[in-house]
Amino acid sequence: MITWHCELFNELTLHKLYDLLKIRCDVFIVEQNCPYPELDNIDKLADTQHLYAMRDLNPIAYTRIIAPDVSYPGHSSLGRVLVVEDHRKDKIGHDLINRAIQANFTAWPTTPIKIGAQSRLEHFYQSHGFVTVSEPYLEDGIEHISMVLTP
Repeated sequence: MITWHCELFNELTLHKLYDLLKIRCDVFIVEQNCPYPELDNIDKLADTQHLYAMRDLNPIAYTRIIAPDVSYPGHSSLGRVLVVEDHRKDKIGHDLINRAIQANFTAWPTTPIKIGAQSRLEHFYQSHGFVTVSEPYLEDGIEHISMVLTP
């Protein structure tokens, strides 16, 4: 059974924080072979929410919900969106994004969401209403595009 949680930094236990940071490193640094500074201080900002799914006491999906003007002027954002490899076949990425959009618009109902998405996921995000607003660009050696969802 999958359980969903959305917590602020100060609500996370040390063990939960460790588990979430581990899956982020496993996916973004190890799996995608992309060494970059994973800890960027956004995690501990007062309004950053950590949305994650648990199965059998292990986190299997994660994103952080970022307040307006932190990542992009005039926009809130989602970041570090992931589903661990063993659970991608379960298609919970769609549930993750739907929940993240809902949490974002609950917190900031009139603020559009802007993301830097990997280009290969453009159609995935478009299926959730995001619109591409940039040409492709490289970030950490991976092609990305900027996308926006307006409430």
